[in-house]
Amino acid sequence: MWVSLKGEIKLKQYLDLAQRIIDEGVWVENERTGKRCLTVINADLTYNVDKNEFPLVTTRKSYWKAAIAELLGYLRGYDNAADFRAIGCNTWNANANENESWLNNPHRKGEDDMGFVYGKVGRNFPKPDGGSVDLLRQIVDDLSQGIDNRGEILTFYHPAAFHLGCLRPCMFQHQFSILDGTLYLNSYQRSQDVPLGGNFNAIQVFTLLKLMAQISNLKCGKAYHKIVNAHIYEDQLELMRDVQLKREPFESAQLHINPNIKTLEDLETWVTIEDFEVTGYQHHDPIQYPFSV
Repeated sequence: MWVSLKGEIKLKQYLDLAQRIIDEGVWVENERTGKRCLTVINADLTYNVDKNEFPLVTTRKSYWKAAIAELLGYLRGYDNAADFRAIGCNTWNANANENESWLNNPHRKGEDDMGFVYGKVGRNFPKPDGGSVDLLRQIVDDLSQGIDNRGEILTFYHPAAFHLGCLRPCMFQHQFSILDGTLYLNSYQRSQDVPLGGNFNAIQVFTLLKLMAQISNLKCGKAYHKIVNAHIYEDQLELMRDVQLKREPFESAQLHINPNIKTLEDLETWVTIEDFEVTGYQHHDPIQYPFSV
């Protein structure tokens, strides 16, 4: 949780989760990557979006722009790594072009194709009687009118379509709720590579709530982030245990979003990473964690 230490607010949730994995984790063989993971089940994190306490990891440098750029790509329904690169995100290059099973998949359309994954699913969710539903559009329309039907759910998870994409979604669902003019978010993640994905995913959950509140004219509440399978790969363990966890965290940063962003159409058309600014970010040196495809 967020704790006060010598008058400073410091983020401990992420570090506490990493330490818990080291202390309590069980080794699991991962078939997709061919590596072992030290693993725990169930973690619940809370982000104070209402206080603008941006959950950037400070015990290493965080490349927050790429995380927000990826979120923009999801909201736009991108399904091509080249489109993500164009807005400042390189995270899909490997999964689109180096994943052996995807390279051999007959549904792959060519270089940089990601298939039917993440935002492409959420903005084109298939209907059983034909056609599709734009889940994000429905949610924005409801929230903008102050409507909460207890089912304002954006999901990227479609088991019947897994064979059509390069990767199953990790953070697969976001549910929005309104209470007394305040917007809350519950995000669900089936699997998380904590050293690399943990900070990336926290940034996206926080930013998603802040963005949706802004374009829906609602106040920001808290964002709740559930992680089911939290793990550290064996080739990341030493860096996390002996380097990152030895560092003292700094005070939290703040995220600022261009107030001219007012609609979903703005997010789909002209918004860039330059419309986001982080202030008060102190951090330790970068750590180059291995990435597993």
